Amino acid sequence: MDDLDAAIRAALPEAAVLTAPPAPVAIDWAAAALQRLYGLTGRLEPLTGERDANFLLQPAGGGARCMLKLSHPDEDPLVADFQTQALLHVARSDATLPVQRLLPDRHGAPSVQIEDAEGRTRVARVFSYLEGLPMPQAPRSTAQRRSVARMLARLDGALAGLEHPAAARELPWDIQRADRVRPLLVHVADPARRALAEAALDGFARRTRPMLAGLRRQAIHNDFNLYNLLVDPAEPACVAGILDFGDMVHAPLVDDLAVAASYHLDAQGDALATIARFAADYHAVAPLTQAETFALLDLVRARLAMVVAISGWRAARQPGNADYLMRNNAVSWARLQACAALTPEQVQDAIHAACRTPEPLDA
Repeated sequence: MDDLDAAIRAALPEAAVLTAPPAPVAIDWAAAALQRLYGLTGRLEPLTGERDANFLLQPAGGGARCMLKLSHPDEDPLVADFQTQALLHVARSDATLPVQRLLPDRHGAPSVQIEDAEGRTRVARVFSYLEGLPMPQAPRSTAQRRSVARMLARLDGALAGLEHPAAARELPWDIQRADRVRPLLVHVADPARRALAEAALDGFARRTRPMLAGLRRQAIHNDFNLYNLLVDPAEPACVAGILDFGDMVHAPLVDDLAVAASYHLDAQGDALATIARFAADYHAVAPLTQAETFALLDLVRARLAMVVAISGWRAARQPGNADYLMRNNAVSWARLQACAALTPEQVQDAIHAACRTPEPLDA
């Protein structure tokens, strides 16, 4: 395992942060820091988080809830600043987008670097708390997929023009580097499944990777999955909140669409139709180019291959957290199988047809 891990680290050095052990902080320490830095007090409770230490605050005396986020000490503070600047940029570009807002500290700063009780440097920020129902707990519908696609198009429009030195960093979840996850497929025991993922990476490397330099590029969210979206409980077809800007990267714009589409592909129905309709709904707000519609299938398949490769590798290293890490694994294999026989030309033609067809009504 040591030799294998060394080979994987050599192929995918940016994945080191994914294997870093948790770095929790005591709730009393967090409460004291919150009062000292922000002048906020109240009932504090821990929230789950993949890397950061997060806490929900119910302010003393009532008022709107908010969230304290303390970055992982192994993460470069520049990465947290990229997320901070992205939220500030979105607030200026499209103030109606349902993203978290940053609450300034006592000195008016949107974030502050501090040392935790162990002397490790962390970035502290306080965010508004978005109310809503997590999308995985809401029923799926055509109208909901339409809302997701259009909301993503709006967000991409709001992120346009954002520049930051951390945007060019190498990121494990960056589809531009999808073929780097190939060594992780050693953890896939089923030869047929492994071949399925390898075929997806082969198609990406052969057809689409050479095209990437010619595609439109900008800062993208890069993780528009169901777990990062909230819906209105009274109207579950409507996106009510966008969470987690932690995987942002500067990349081809269509990568953002591919990530989102990969989570809405109908593995049990017509995969071609759902990809095409999702892309057409995005296109209605932010028009796609011919090259982008051609590249979309390979990017979707590459993202799904990354999900099964990275989650399987991480679960093997962190068996105690395997259920969480593998939560999208089974459906990702099903989706990968559902689009295995499709061609970029088929998807491109289907997108063009969907753009010409009136949107389907949803019950």
